[in-house]
Amino acid sequence: MEKRSASYERETKETSINVSLTLDGSGEADIETGLPFFDHMLDQLGRHGGFDLLVHAKGDLEIDAHHTVEDVGIALGRCMKEAVGTKVGVKRFASASCPLDEALVDVSLDLSGRPFLFYDIEPPGQKILSDPPFDPQLIEEFWRAFVMSSEITVHQVLVRGKNTHHVIESLFKSTARALRDAVRIEGNDLPSTKGVL
Repeated sequence: MEKRSASYERETKETSINVSLTLDGSGEADIETGLPFFDHMLDQLGRHGGFDLLVHAKGDLEIDAHHTVEDVGIALGRCMKEAVGTKVGVKRFASASCPLDEALVDVSLDLSGRPFLFYDIEPPGQKILSDPPFDPQLIEEFWRAFVMSSEITVHQVLVRGKNTHHVIESLFKSTARALRDAVRIEGNDLPSTKGVL
């Protein structure tokens, strides 16, 4: 089977983003955003999704990380939509819950063609003390941008967790595993009674 892949470049006055995604990959990730904690989370997404993922981003971090995080979500979502393609044969629906120590996040998703994010995660701590520090609130912005661009329905719910890093990492691993399962080819038909996704 030919590998499903896509690339996307986004240039604005705030950011310069280059993303490549191969769904049927080996989990290799090449991530550089200038935000070490965000790099770590995107690496988890690639590795646990079984995707080959390249994300190179330069943004106006001297102002805030918001533009960089959101624009990466937009670019990655567009790659996901293009790489999935016609969706013929995909599993479509998937759920996953990957614990990290005391933290557990449930994720359910649908390659529906209808973008919707239900995000019920309130990290318990303040900023992640990396260099530069990372605001956990930006994670919701990333997933919202990703969902809108990829046109996927995603529900992400915090079951429990006390450590902010653990909560966010559980979120990324769970979403990665659900995406890996949902995009898997398991038949020859379009999984929709409408005949379109």
